[in-house]
Amino acid sequence: MRYEFRVTGRLSAAVAGAFPELDKVLAPEQTLLFGQVTDEAHLYGLLLRFQDLGLQVVEMRQLPEG
Repeated sequence: MRYEFRVTGRLSAAVAGAFPELDKVLAPEQTLLFGQVTDEAHLYGLLLRFQDLGLQVVEMRQLPEG
């Protein structure tokens, strides 16, 4: 499964480094992180990492495979 996470703010390289399995694209006032999520446990682990770092996830969506 591929997912996209949209978080508030432009993440620094150090903070984005906490998500080595995800690619990063900076957008105005937001950062998009996207990549392969292996299973439900991995998904919940990513969400916990966002929370632990104090990041606000404003959108999360599953991307079509392809």
